Amino acid sequence: MSRNAESTAFRSALEVIRAVEPRVADAIGAELTDQRESLKLIASENYASPATLLAMGNWFSDKYAEGTVGRRFYAGCQNVDTVEALAAEHARELFGAAHAYVQPHSGIDANLVAFWAVLADRVESPALKKAQVRQVNDLTEADWFALRRELGNQRMLGMSLDAGGHLTHGFRPNISGKMFDQRSYGTDPATGLIDYDRVAEAAREFKPLILVGGYSAYPRKVNFRILREIADSVGATFMVDMAHFAGLVAGKVFTGDFDPVPHAHIVTTTTHKSLRGPRGGMVLCQPELADQVDRGCPMVLGGPLPHVMAAKAVALAEARRPDFADYAQRIVDNAQALAEGLLRRGAKLVTGGTDNHLVLIDVSGYGLTGRQAEQALLDSGIVTNRNSVPQDPNGAWYTSGIRIGTPALTTRGLGIAEMDQTAELIHTVLAQTTAGANADGTPSKAKYTLDPDLADKIARQATDLLAPHPLYPAIDLS
Repeated sequence: MSRNAESTAFRSALEVIRAVEPRVADAIGAELTDQRESLKLIASENYASPATLLAMGNWFSDKYAEGTVGRRFYAGCQNVDTVEALAAEHARELFGAAHAYVQPHSGIDANLVAFWAVLADRVESPALKKAQVRQVNDLTEADWFALRRELGNQRMLGMSLDAGGHLTHGFRPNISGKMFDQRSYGTDPATGLIDYDRVAEAAREFKPLILVGGYSAYPRKVNFRILREIADSVGATFMVDMAHFAGLVAGKVFTGDFDPVPHAHIVTTTTHKSLRGPRGGMVLCQPELADQVDRGCPMVLGGPLPHVMAAKAVALAEARRPDFADYAQRIVDNAQALAEGLLRRGAKLVTGGTDNHLVLIDVSGYGLTGRQAEQALLDSGIVTNRNSVPQDPNGAWYTSGIRIGTPALTTRGLGIAEMDQTAELIHTVLAQTTAGANADGTPSKAKYTLDPDLADKIARQATDLLAPHPLYPAIDLS
């Protein structure tokens, strides 16, 4: 696509929107401006290509397409079949997977599809066998009661939330924690690293139906071969949630024992984050689970979103290009440079560094909570998110950590030298921020003090750092 074509496409789209609701057009333009001017360090965010963005704004948005390719409950889905089949083909080839299901709307949806596929495959009961037949009206109340008991009493073992796991890995606030009897494995208190012997011990004691690998805030590689061996030793299905690091798998930065696809029975992911696609989810699995996974709609999902599947096909095609592997390696190189820059300035990092795309700063060393640090950085033009650290005394709301990641800045073209400058900006803000107090004089976990002039200065420096690396340089909305 030519530079002029990109500008014309987005300018024209905003003109059409503005004619109906100008405030929405203004908000879209403002979001582009904000993203251009801010250091985006949220580990779960990235910038999709113009082609991916444009693939979502079209007539596919108007289609209902329940079912799967060639087996729809609505007529007229031949074009939806085309884009869904293309997205699945690209996913299989990119990850070396036997089967790919590209309908999930999000990572949570992908995990729910995986959970129910495993349950339906593994739990044997007369009620479940009846439920797998389409004539569900034949089920009695007693059948439904037995089915709920069978499916609701299974066990899941996953990484604890404060060690870097995710809410969807069996925690009570999420539906997964209501579906499963859940237990967590943590990390070594001294190193912050997974202790595989302790995971094996927990699996032998708990005997889970599903062992979950993967994370949202663990800054190291995971040995999926060992976790599969642990799962096999207790007869568990091994599931990996690679939502955060899928781009590193796609780019062949994580291979061998650190590539989950050859080792897991079932793998879930989002299609944004380090994969740099549209917001959505995906499930990869071994052949024996394919039929159950393909029942994700209507088992868990509402109708698939054909316009997003079209964008997934575009993004996955982009990820199959040779330059994506270079991009994935630069993500890790930048994260390690950012970590080293922070360590040189005295920051405390969980596990002492990183092997992947993210860095977890324990901001208690600056006398702050995660919430205070997050807001102070945002005041200074640096966008991050607060996150728990292992054995976090401040809980999941205030936290003691800040999670930062390099996928987005790497997309913009920033490199190792800019990561050191970024570390300097982050350290300066945190070192100059002081915790505040409540009205009664007690320490506050939310209030803080930061000189506004310093915040403005850092924000200008952040903008200057980004200036040589413009975001969507071909797009001019003026």
